[in-house]
Amino acid sequence: MPQDKAASRTTPSAVSAATIVSSLLTVQTPGAGFTDLTSEVRKFVRDVGAREGAVTLFVRHTSASLTIQENADPTVLTDLTAALNRLAPEDAGWRHDTEGPDDMPAHIKTMLTATSLQVPVLGGALALGTWQAIYLVEHRARPHRREMVLQFIGSAA
Repeated sequence: MPQDKAASRTTPSAVSAATIVSSLLTVQTPGAGFTDLTSEVRKFVRDVGAREGAVTLFVRHTSASLTIQENADPTVLTDLTAALNRLAPEDAGWRHDTEGPDDMPAHIKTMLTATSLQVPVLGGALALGTWQAIYLVEHRARPHRREMVLQFIGSAA
């Protein structure tokens, strides 16, 4: 089989995953929208002395989610919000409205996105791309206190 010249990869590296470190991150959201968590996750990686491994983020709510998205042009986040609002509008006649008209749409938006993310750690740094950031997405209109579990598994200094 001929070798594909369009792809390349580095030599694999192996480490023993002897370290598991967890922390609870609490964030106050201003209401619906995106909150950049990248600097908090980087601080966690630095504080635990992470070298090689992975950071997992898990949001402990059903009306907020996590995503990795572009951090350069804020209109991306505006358009993503508009798209989610079109997919799960408040006025669609939902039965579940215990906490208001944005309650069920928030649950749908969470189901369409993610409640957990995993980001590789290489050489002590998050292996995010140049334009990538880690966001908490608040799907409720009013401010909320959101909790996320951060967990590093890998080798540490």
